[in-house]
Amino acid sequence: MDARRAAELAARNSYGRLVAYLAAQTRDVAAAEDALGEAFLTALKTWTETGVPKNPEAWLLVTARHRLIDTARRSQVQDKILNTFKLSALESPTEFSFDETNIPDERLKLLFICAHPAIDPTIHTPLMLQTVLGLNAAQIASAFLVAPATMSQRLVRAKAKIRNAGIAFEVPEAEELPTRLAAVLEAIYAAYTNAWEMIDGGDPRHQGLAEEAIWLVRLCIQLMPQEPEARGLLALMLYCEARRDARRVYGAYIPLLQQDTQLWSKPMIDEAERELFQAATCNQLGRFQLEAAIQSLHAQRTVTQEVNWETLALLYEGLIQLSPTLGAFVSHAAAIAQAKGLNQGLARLDALPTEAVKNYQPYWALKADLLKQLGYKSEAQQAYSRAIGLTEGLAIREFLLDQSSRLVE
Repeated sequence: MDARRAAELAARNSYGRLVAYLAAQTRDVAAAEDALGEAFLTALKTWTETGVPKNPEAWLLVTARHRLIDTARRSQVQDKILNTFKLSALESPTEFSFDETNIPDERLKLLFICAHPAIDPTIHTPLMLQTVLGLNAAQIASAFLVAPATMSQRLVRAKAKIRNAGIAFEVPEAEELPTRLAAVLEAIYAAYTNAWEMIDGGDPRHQGLAEEAIWLVRLCIQLMPQEPEARGLLALMLYCEARRDARRVYGAYIPLLQQDTQLWSKPMIDEAERELFQAATCNQLGRFQLEAAIQSLHAQRTVTQEVNWETLALLYEGLIQLSPTLGAFVSHAAAIAQAKGLNQGLARLDALPTEAVKNYQPYWALKADLLKQLGYKSEAQQAYSRAIGLTEGLAIREFLLDQSSRLVE
């Protein structure tokens, strides 16, 4: 394996774990990220000359630790960090060697640290997405509809807050966990959504990110087994993940209602059903449980070959009451169109604020489809053009282009 490929693989598989471990040692997230970044740059040069080491992850960790120690020697906080790292242990031939190491996984701890009440709540999720899950500021800014420079500044301030406030790098006490859990689950779901939307297959990082998100929510359940929303989120992601192979056939994007249900993973759906049932026994309905229930209804197509649209519309009404997001409103309009007629669905879309939907791709894609079915070809063409312009994924863009081209046939 060449050096660049090995470094990319290590970044995809281990970046969040390495940052979390280094940050737990130094209590300085930004310093940990900088040191690891330098280690990757050094790896590209060194591995090209000497070959890829047996354990790239261990090599990167040792190199980053040495970088932090060198920096500490030149800083005014030398004693604090040198004591944390214990140089004698670093120089030991048996601890943290290049060939083998057992690195504790501190990511769940770092997730809860990023949700500390001393940090601005609006930056909790972006901070987790960057430090633990490896998304860059531009990706996060796009998801939160702000300028990349603005998001980058906010993230820098949040990391400085962690360092300067001396926030403890440990899992909070049991009574503190519930107040931070919502932000942690939100970040995990945002990471999964980011991976889910990138279905083109050009970057294997996205599938890895989806798997990491599922693994992290499983850790949350282990930590807080009585929290129904954690189980609801796991169920939601498993329902979605069960359809992964059916979403893309021979490179082409396949919408949900056109997917071959035989390609859906029954074991994943069964596990999702069990998790959703377990969550329901707590009698504490939440957003993720409702979203999972919506996906459960779609999953019933494997048995009934149809969707109960009236029930689906009711579930979306409940979701809107709990979490009135733009996505929920658009999905509710789609369910209404199926349950009560295309015109009623279109009316629901038209009632949404113009400013809110102007750059929201799912709104324009659904509107184009409804207008096409109603025979309004010119209006549908305009909506398709808007949706295509807002689409990043190649497979979905090609699907929309195909749908648009059929208007002139």
